[in-house]
Amino acid sequence: MEWSVQQIARIAGTTSRTLRHYDDVGLLKPSRTGDNGYRFYDQASLVRLQRILLLRDLGLGLPAIAEVLGHEPDAVKALGRHLGWLRQEQDRLARQVASVRQTIEALREGGQIMAEIMFDGFDHTQYKDEVEERWGKDAYAQGDSWWRGMGPAGQEAWKQRSRQLGSDWIAVAESGAAADSAEAQKLARRQVEWLTGIPGTPASASAAGSDGDVRGYVTGLGEMYVADPRFASNYGGEAGATFVRDALRIYAAKHL
Repeated sequence: MEWSVQQIARIAGTTSRTLRHYDDVGLLKPSRTGDNGYRFYDQASLVRLQRILLLRDLGLGLPAIAEVLGHEPDAVKALGRHLGWLRQEQDRLARQVASVRQTIEALREGGQIMAEIMFDGFDHTQYKDEVEERWGKDAYAQGDSWWRGMGPAGQEAWKQRSRQLGSDWIAVAESGAAADSAEAQKLARRQVEWLTGIPGTPASASAAGSDGDVRGYVTGLGEMYVADPRFASNYGGEAGATFVRDALRIYAAKHL
């Protein structure tokens, strides 16, 4: 069984142009190319495409995806691990849906809100111990208070700004620009400005006129982006995080 590039684009919800780009960069080769130049994909190609799209949803850039696929050629094992993560997310979202539904029903009927269950699935403190260990209890307390005080609309706007910043980093890194290029340094400035808006950090303290090792904080974060896969995924994987780290280091040396 084979599918044409147009069929795969329609089924997978992507575009023929994207599939051709994946071919050009060596990420997804067609199983064969016809005499007329048309690309065709077999079952193995579809499995690989599924893995690519799943990794893209995690925020990885194309170089990072190629690295992941190269390190784990066994699709069954790789998809099994990804399925486990998806099930965890499914469970968390299901608990959120149930808790919100119960709150709505209680409000409509004028009943008692169940505080014990209305926040099920909303784990805002999952990094509490880690933050306190890295930057102290005051940093976590200030950050937690700031986050809760923004409300749902403010939180979503902040998340969107964060996602956009990560996407812009990935795009510039994949363009082949150097870490000291104007594009990269503009993003480094945006990154620092973004950090100044988070209470409890040395960057925010500096913006408020207090003393703090902002340069050390920014360069240290850059190193953490590379070392911790959770942060690296925001920038397309280790290669993208390394690009961010280098750009931040250059910016910090010049401006902080």
